[in-house]
Amino acid sequence: MSKPEVLSPAGDMESFDTALRYGADAVYLAGKSFGMRTASENFSIEELKSACDKAHALKKRVYLTCNTLPRNADIPLMPDFLIQAASCGVDAFIIADLGVFEMAKKYAPNVERHISTQGGIINYESALAWYNMGAKRVVLAREMRLCEIAEMRSKIPKELEIECFVHGAMCVSFSGRCLISSFMTGRDANRGDCAQPCRWKYHLYEENREGQFFPVEEHSDGTYLYNSRDLCMIEHIPELIEAGVDSLKIEGRAKTYYYTAVTTNAYRHAVDEYFDHVGEEDYRVSPWIVEELEKISHRAYSTGFFFGEPGQETVNGGYIRRYNAVAVCEEGSNDENIAVITQRNKFLVGDTLDILPPDGFSFEVKCLRLQTEEGEDVPSAPHPMQRLYLTADRYIPKGSVIRKKNG
Repeated sequence: MSKPEVLSPAGDMESFDTALRYGADAVYLAGKSFGMRTASENFSIEELKSACDKAHALKKRVYLTCNTLPRNADIPLMPDFLIQAASCGVDAFIIADLGVFEMAKKYAPNVERHISTQGGIINYESALAWYNMGAKRVVLAREMRLCEIAEMRSKIPKELEIECFVHGAMCVSFSGRCLISSFMTGRDANRGDCAQPCRWKYHLYEENREGQFFPVEEHSDGTYLYNSRDLCMIEHIPELIEAGVDSLKIEGRAKTYYYTAVTTNAYRHAVDEYFDHVGEEDYRVSPWIVEELEKISHRAYSTGFFFGEPGQETVNGGYIRRYNAVAVCEEGSNDENIAVITQRNKFLVGDTLDILPPDGFSFEVKCLRLQTEEGEDVPSAPHPMQRLYLTADRYIPKGSVIRKKNG
């Protein structure tokens, strides 16, 4: 039984560095073209080269998304994109389109090809067909059950890797192939421009009562008809491994460095902990790991399709936000417990802060003092990205994410 890869998202270099710092085995990201998250900052060629160099120095991997469904006008741009990406050192392309798959073979023959979840793979014959054409990995559709994944694993070559989404937002359309955004906003979800109209609030109009609308009551914060719960499989790592999943994929390239830190840390520790307890029948993931995933902004959690067809209970309202990231520790505390931080959200002297260090075990400190770089004492940190000296009642390691509980 081999340890599965923890695969983390990055929409910019800060999230990429965060993923590496908190234990990702691999990071997936997009260039400035052909990725499914145009709202993210994404990576220039120079940034992509830097990211690959950083990852490879740590013996980690970088996967580049090329998973949009390109139109005719996009095709002439693809060869240069693939060649440049290969020269940067990317380890794999994540591809949804058969034509792009063949172009990658031609223009970047030494780069692995992974089939995106957009490919809609839900059976072993489909996986085998891609393998026979040269795919190294299939990213399964989110609609597959664990028992189906296990059956697929038994009927495909061991050389063909299986990747599954285990955490993050879920789309209500099959494998992310959605037209709601195109119809309602003109923004094509299959080219990375989804406006997420499935997350909007809706009201019902009755034909004979012109000008009157009726809310479809569901949630105290609004009415949500298509809004899926977030996926969370943190308590089911053993089942995923036993089913033969090679890579545990965290959704979230459009999310923040803080989300990347918390989710990567949680799944890293969950995987490592399980392998420390292999053979123990009563093994359960440590409560602190599960608790960590409650500290990010998220919708109510669900196990999606892994254990059966989800019903109406998986449709959910708005976000749950119990904590906010307020700073990042740029330089660890000195002998006087003074750390150099970069502020992200407002907090005050006297606040209790929750620290998530790179080793992943969170702890609380009290903010005793804040000073500017000029040595001026300030009562709070109100300015985004301001560099400050924070005195706490205990040591804060370099690279830690600093957060504060709401309320």
